[in-house]
Amino acid sequence: MTPIEKKHFWQQQIHDCEASGISGSAFCKQQSLIYHQFVYWRQKLAPAEDTPKQTQASTGFARVVSSATRARVGADDVDGLTVSLPGGVAITGLHAGNIELLGAVLRQL
Repeated sequence: MTPIEKKHFWQQQIHDCEASGISGSAFCKQQSLIYHQFVYWRQKLAPAEDTPKQTQASTGFARVVSSATRARVGADDVDGLTVSLPGGVAITGLHAGNIELLGAVLRQL
């Protein structure tokens, strides 16, 4: 299958899934498609205006603060997911755009 044929194939699958009204996972099971490939192509083919806008810079970095600093800053001042680690360290500011960073950091510990 050529790259253009592959693109057209996935465009059709995504269109059919949206028209079906069922979840992507259920659609893939029904059509014998591999779900992670479906998700990849759905994201790749999504129009730019449909992709969520990130509220933070997409540098891939997350802020790491001690629990003492976090208490001083206040929980309401920190956006996104916060992971608290032993020893009073918290990783804050995690969101969909940098969540892989958490896995990389935890693998190093």
